[in-house]
Amino acid sequence: MTSGTSRFSRRLLLGGFVAFIAPSLGAEAQSARVLDGPRAAGLVGERFDGYAAIRGAAPADVRALVDHVNAERRALYAQRAAATNAPVDAVGRLYAAEIFRRLPAGSWIQAEDGRWVQK
Repeated sequence: MTSGTSRFSRRLLLGGFVAFIAPSLGAEAQSARVLDGPRAAGLVGERFDGYAAIRGAAPADVRALVDHVNAERRALYAQRAAATNAPVDAVGRLYAAEIFRRLPAGSWIQAEDGRWVQK
């Protein structure tokens, strides 16, 4: 297989994968809305791997909320990974890209190197 064909195959596979996960993005977005308040307050951000993270000191109820959302995400990512025979971390990263896209300006995003940046 040539390099160009290989790139085309990866794009086709990725496109199919995204089409497969797209229906569940609505459910994920609904679940993630519970984080809107803590995100707006700067207490919670989104990580590169598709999980929410506490930024600095946060009350116990916010920490519990982030834990709950991440547990839901972990289950969803595992389900999608099993259904597509893809690595769970790859599924999380695809969801992260969509989560980032939907975040309002000013939201905090943690890059792979650990830096926090605002959208």
